[in-house]
Amino acid sequence: MAAESDEQQMLRVKAGDADALTPLVERYRTPLVHFLYRMVHDAATAEELAQEVFLRVYRARSSYKPRAKFSTWLFKIATNVAFNSLRDGRLRRTREVPAGSDAAWNPKRTEAADEERERLADVADARPTMEQYLMERERLAVIRQAVEELPEKQRLAVLLHKYQELDYREIAEILECSESALKSLLFRAYEALRVRLKPFVGNQEA
Repeated sequence: MAAESDEQQMLRVKAGDADALTPLVERYRTPLVHFLYRMVHDAATAEELAQEVFLRVYRARSSYKPRAKFSTWLFKIATNVAFNSLRDGRLRRTREVPAGSDAAWNPKRTEAADEERERLADVADARPTMEQYLMERERLAVIRQAVEELPEKQRLAVLLHKYQELDYREIAEILECSESALKSLLFRAYEALRVRLKPFVGNQEA
């Protein structure tokens, strides 16, 4: 029997099967936390915002329609949650996970920055020297800073395209623009990053 798609599982949630949300939470929690971390730059806040996203998904279950992929709908909600958090300047407390609580709704704290480094690292040596480690950490810090300095919409487009690996159609729907407008947005963003990172890349190659 073929596994249910994300959309089918969400339709079960809509029909009243709350347990059908659990596999969706388990599947998307980590990429969602990574995405939110790159938006808000704080691991605890990213975890808390991810929980808020899933709560919004559950509350919006009655209006859900599978017109697009579930992941598109999810990251559109996440984008709104992240922007609201950044714009209203809310200060969020790090919440302790109660013993025996449902892990799907109260995920364990993760070091998002460390996970991001592991995901992006491309050092050939499986056991890099301390010098290689420091150089790689510096390189990732420069890339992160360059992405953070992009205009808000360009930064979001890069995060969804490069890190979440969504296609143009999905990103365009999330950003509520045409695919041609998105391609232009990404071109400007990547060109700005190329110019910004050229001196660093040149030094590394030297």
